[in-house]
Amino acid sequence: MPILEILDYAGVAVFAATGALSASRKQLDIIGYIFLASVTGIGGGTLRDVILGATPVFWVTNPIYLVVCCCAGLLVFFSARRMESRYKFLVWLDAIGLSAYCVMGAAKGLSATGSPIVALVTGMLTATFGGILRDLLAGEPSVLLRPEIYVTAALAGSGVFTAATYFGASLLIASSLGVVTAFAVRGGALKYGWTLPTGDSRPGRHPDDVM
Repeated sequence: MPILEILDYAGVAVFAATGALSASRKQLDIIGYIFLASVTGIGGGTLRDVILGATPVFWVTNPIYLVVCCCAGLLVFFSARRMESRYKFLVWLDAIGLSAYCVMGAAKGLSATGSPIVALVTGMLTATFGGILRDLLAGEPSVLLRPEIYVTAALAGSGVFTAATYFGASLLIASSLGVVTAFAVRGGALKYGWTLPTGDSRPGRHPDDVM
């Protein structure tokens, strides 16, 4: 199986598992698990394909991706109660999914357009949009609003993959470098609290105070 296909299935499966873990934290029923798993698993790839004009999108042309999401949701449904910390497991699974999917998204963007800039954008969106949807639907604090690095990790992985490809590295080497880079940045952010400089530290005023 080609490396990009492996990353594609791995990204879908891992993100689907994080969606199901969010369902577990909210104590949803089995359909809720499957729904959140599916939305999270295919969300980023769907946005990527729509942007690139690759329609029908990937899970319509190959429904096995939906089967993968359903299986991940069911697996978590029957096993989540045994986990000591579902949230800790969720964020580390999310880091793995982000690492695989940023490379997959960048590869598809580069293949479709030949543009490194487009590859960076599609890699970042593919790796983050599913997690954003998951948090929105589950009522969790959005990954974009957490202080530690998130989107930057996806950009770093996409950038390393794109640069390595540009300089003639094989697909296996470029993909491996991209995945390792993204996971190192996101993992470091989770373990050591890495952040980027913020803007004005003064909190925004309540809308009622402005009017």
